[in-house]
Amino acid sequence: MIITTCDVLPGQQVQILGLVRGNVVTSKHIGRDMMAGLKSLAGGEIKSYTAMMNDGREIAEKRMIAEAQALGADGIICARYAGSSVMEGTQEMLAYGTAVKFL
Repeated sequence: MIITTCDVLPGQQVQILGLVRGNVVTSKHIGRDMMAGLKSLAGGEIKSYTAMMNDGREIAEKRMIAEAQALGADGIICARYAGSSVMEGTQEMLAYGTAVKFL
């Protein structure tokens, strides 16, 4: 399945099937949170949080793809990611885009 942030694919005509999305809410691990607090004093990347965000994006994207496949899509255009805090200690990752069928 082709996934792109472009709103058109050069040379391709598509039928729009609709909005597809996938999301996941993850929470901080208490040990990870304590280590991140120490790291924030010294500065630099907090690799455990980077990994948590990457994992969240991957899960959200897989769920978006599954929704597109259920519609019979060949691809997803205008793909985007968004993140937000749902409550203290949690992070939501959302992947969304437009499912299309190639003509």
